[in-house]
Formats: sequence, C-alpha cells, structure tokens
Amino acid sequence: MVFYGGKFLVLGLSKSGIAAATLLLSHGATVYIYDQFVSARVKSAEEDLSKAGAICVRKENLDRTLMAIDTLVLSPGIAIDNSIAVRAHVLKKRIIGELELGSYFLQAPAIAVTGTNGKTTTVCMIESILKCAEKETLALGNVGVPLCKKVESLSRRGVAVIEVSSFQMETTRTFLPHIACLTNITEDHLNRHYTMGNYVYLKKRLFTNLRESEYAVLNAECPYSREIAETTRAKVVYFSTQRQTNGAYASNGKIYYGEEFLFAEEALSLKEKHNVENALCAIAAAKAFGVENESIRAALSSFRGARHRMEFVACKQGISYVNDSKATNTDAALAAARCMKRATIMLLGGSDKGYSFREFFEELKETTVRYVVLYGENREKLAKECSEAGYTAYSIVENLRQATVVASTVAKAGETILLSPASASFDEFSGYDERGEAFIRYINGEEDCAK
Repeated sequence: MVFYGGKFLVLGLSKSGIAAATLLLSHGATVYIYDQFVSARVKSAEEDLSKAGAICVRKENLDRTLMAIDTLVLSPGIAIDNSIAVRAHVLKKRIIGELELGSYFLQAPAIAVTGTNGKTTTVCMIESILKCAEKETLALGNVGVPLCKKVESLSRRGVAVIEVSSFQMETTRTFLPHIACLTNITEDHLNRHYTMGNYVYLKKRLFTNLRESEYAVLNAECPYSREIAETTRAKVVYFSTQRQTNGAYASNGKIYYGEEFLFAEEALSLKEKHNVENALCAIAAAKAFGVENESIRAALSSFRGARHRMEFVACKQGISYVNDSKATNTDAALAAARCMKRATIMLLGGSDKGYSFREFFEELKETTVRYVVLYGENREKLAKECSEAGYTAYSIVENLRQATVVASTVAKAGETILLSPASASFDEFSGYDERGEAFIRYINGEEDCAK
C-alpha cells in the first residue's frame, strides 16, 4: 500500500482513530478525518490533528470526500455495516481498520490474543513474562494502547503483544502474528455481529493467515478450538485446567508444559480458576516463544492483574471497592461475582449487547452478591430479567455516578462494592477504561457522586 501521497479518510476519532491519523500523517499521506458524534473530546482531537496537517470533513462534504480518497480507515467502535463504510464499499474503496494499518508498519514479531474473556489479563501476563525475560515488549491493541501509536517504537528484536477484539477483525485481512492465542469463545457482541456464527467467524479469522512456522495456542476446553485446529497450518499448542495436553496444563496443584513440570500452582499470584486458565494460555505462548521457565514463574508469581479487571480501589468506612469495568459480558461478570468472599453489592448495566441476562441472574443467586444496583441504557431490561429470575434485591438508577451513591448507601462495613457491569460502556463512556476511571474518581471523591 502507498502511504506517501495516498488519500485516507479516518472515520472515528477515538484513541485508535487519532493514532491511525497521526501515523498516516507522519508518512506523508493526505488524511481526512471525520466523526459522526460531536463532543468536546472529538473537537479537541480535530483541532490537534488539523494542526498536524489533517483535513476536517463536514457532513455535507462527506460524499465528495469518499469519492476522492483511496482508503477508508475504520476505528474499532465503528461497524463494517456503518452507512459511511457501506457507501465506501459501493464506491470500491479499500476499507481497513486501525489494527490492519498498524500491522503494515510492524517489524517486531507479534503475539496476538483473542477470545471472549481473559484477553486483557492474558496479554498483560505475557507482557510481564517477556519483560522478566528481558525482552523489549509492549502490550498493544484492545488492551488500551492502539498499535498505530507505538508500532514504530518497537525494533525487530522487540515483541508486540496485541489484544485483538472481534470488532478489529471485521477490518483485518493480512495481519500475521507469530503466535495467535484463543482464550475462549462464549456469547457476546450480538448487537454488533447479529449471530453467534458471525462472532465465532471473526474470532477464528485471527488464525487464517498463520503458516507452518507460526503457533496457534488454543483452549482445549473451548469447542471452537477443534475447528481452528483442523483448518490452521500453524503448529497447534493446547492449554487446559482439566486435562493433560501437549502444551500448558494444571494437574493436582501443579503446572506442566507437556511432560515437563514447571512449578506448583500455589506459586501463581492469581489463583482463581479463570486466572489459572489465563496463566496457562500465557505460559503456552511464552514457551512457544522460547522463554525460560524461571522467567515465567517469576512473572506469574508477582503479577498483580490488569487495570480495570478485579482492581482493588479503596476501603472506606470498612467497605471495599473493586473496579471490574473490563467485565463487559455476563460470563466475565459472573466470574468476578464468584471470586467475592464477602457479602457484595454489584453494579450492573450500560449499553446492551443483545443477549439475555436471565440465566446470569439465576446463577448470581449462588454467589455472595446480596444486592445489585442496575444502571445505564439497559437498566429496564436488566430489572425485568432480574425479577423474572426471582432476584428481588435490586435498585434502578440512571447512571454510574448514581449507582455508586446508592451502592455506598446500601453497603455495610465488611462488605464489598463491585463494579462488574456485564454490559458495554458506550451509553455513557467511550470505553470500559473511561468507565473504570470514572468509578475510581467517584469513590475517591474527585467528582461529586450526587450530581
């Protein structure tokens, strides 16, 4: 692809869109920028990018711009069936995403992680292991730092550890990681992908370009792993918490890789079942990359977790606050609830993703969660399904700020308030990370929760 003198329209000025536009400008491209939603954040981005040479597009000039460009670059938050993307397709324009764009400039080998749950934690674990092994490495992608922002800071000797979402895979065709990992696949994002079949297809696409010299690290307990193993050309390495595999597995309190004993499971700093599974995926990836056992053990014994994933925030008046904003689906939120040892008040809600919460509330009754505060765009749906499941201890409020106030009122000393929304954040925030940061500010009194 020609960048110098090429004409690109970057659609969506989130972190990914800003990073894509900045990278293109640095390589001499003509860059048009547009965001369908006007906000203070978007206006600030437009101003900064304009100073760097980008051309702001207004709605009335959009069709003319689409005819003039060579390539449309979509931010991950914008679906491939967005009306602007559809128009670009009709005009036979190239359509790529920020991940695809960044991969064109990537010199370092990549370890990519996809799946429904555990991606961020697994990426952070792999990054920690590689740093312990004194490798030059960065955690990028859906974990919070766009690939385009840091891609040129990694040399050929470095390693890019990239979290890859199904949103990113809609516009990714040529990306070729050295190691591709699948944590698991369960129902998610049906509001965007419409069917489970579409969602699974996008997850499996990460493994399409792998060659015989690459590795596919697969969860032996995920039914979709078999389909990937049967079609990929890569070397398949499994991990499991339930059985012996050719890769990483846990058995009788011990961690193995193939026939080799690595260390006792007790050495892991995060011992919950889902985190042991994440650690096994990270171990399998690290071993495929040739990392020594001591670096793996040292990293995983000191690992303290990813931001916005079961993150302890504060203890005030005997009440503990935990930020699990990264839990954007029911499986992740239920895993968080099952980790709670003390009576818990849980904050649930946000923008809806198209699935039922009925079974979630049935299973929530078996945890220590004694009360839920429902907020956000999908609060009425949550309340209806909560009641149908016989879970009657709940309140309904409009937003996260109010939910934090109500939870703090309901909670008693010795209990925990857990933000684990089981929903997307886009009704109120630009992403789970912004939601988590807002929750922390509310707790620490940096913003008035009563507003």
